[in-house]
Amino acid sequence: MQEALSEARRARDLDEVPIGAVVVLAGEVLGRGHNRTRTEVDPTAHAELQALREAARRVGAQRLVGATVYSTLEPCFMCAGALLHARVARVVWAARDPKFGGCASIGSVLSDSRLNHRVAITEGVEAEASAELLRTFFRSKRGGGAQLPPDGDHGASSDAP
Repeated sequence: MQEALSEARRARDLDEVPIGAVVVLAGEVLGRGHNRTRTEVDPTAHAELQALREAARRVGAQRLVGATVYSTLEPCFMCAGALLHARVARVVWAARDPKFGGCASIGSVLSDSRLNHRVAITEGVEAEASAELLRTFFRSKRGGGAQLPPDGDHGASSDAP
């Protein structure tokens, strides 16, 4: 999770929502990613997708069977779908995303029994460190005003409420 937090700080340094992710297989980091939705002007440039793309290129296959993905925020529905398609074994995330979380908060895509693949979930690892990155980022966007919970939008605009 420390590697994912490092990626989240890279996103923050680019003025992106500070979310980071890494893909690990057999103890090796195969893919890294951080939010780049603004930088790339791409609503799909979420941290998890960036990490999955890099890992898939490295292994030369779209399936990442046996891999674990570490993310600093609960994946959204789009990212959860990609994790299923990649056939990852496990997802570990730091903080829940109450507005967009597709794995536990709003939906349970990764564990839906109607689907042909399920992903093991571990949550809460380094939750406070991840939440603090998000709080600090959104506080700076709101001019240091009242502390509001992060809106969780992986590509949130700076004028978010």
